Amino acid sequence: MNLVDRAKNIITSPKTEWDVVANEEPNIQQIITGYVFPLAIIPAIALVIGWGVIGIMGFKSLNYGIALALVQLINAVVSVFIAAFIIDALAPSFGSQKNLGRALQLIAYSMTPVWVGGILNIIPAIGWLGSLFGLYGLYVLYLGFSPLMQTPEEKKIGYIIVSIVVLIVVYFVIVAILTTILLSVFGLSMWGAANFYN
Repeated sequence: MNLVDRAKNIITSPKTEWDVVANEEPNIQQIITGYVFPLAIIPAIALVIGWGVIGIMGFKSLNYGIALALVQLINAVVSVFIAAFIIDALAPSFGSQKNLGRALQLIAYSMTPVWVGGILNIIPAIGWLGSLFGLYGLYVLYLGFSPLMQTPEEKKIGYIIVSIVVLIVVYFVIVAILTTILLSVFGLSMWGAANFYN
């Protein structure tokens, strides 16, 4: 699996690429270290540059940028694992194959548009637009259920709705916990940003 080719193909031709992925033996360690981490570091670096160097409306803080980057990076890895475990656990309820490796592939690769779109964090004022790439990621996720989890067509909609709810909850819970911990480690506060205005 070549990182650049996989990312490009999962974004430009997801239906075809899911068929390719379905013929691969899932390697959890390789997916995390060779795919999730390198792609998740893109928005993390963009956050450091955006909040620490460029700033927004006169506010910039390298510590704040680093803290947000760590939240993003840790969340990417942790949420991929947790979401994969949950999707795998839900599989029998939707007539799907229970396979943690396949569930991890499904989540990790469908997050590609979000991580690539995270480059927009380099300009904090438009960084939120990167999150909109997640909508396309949901479509990519939808396409991956049948080839990877062997989900029957009639159960796919229900499975994806439950999965999306799970993904949103997992994401926001982990972000809330990590943000609280890491901002306090850096001596920062979500609402204390005004202290850093120049």
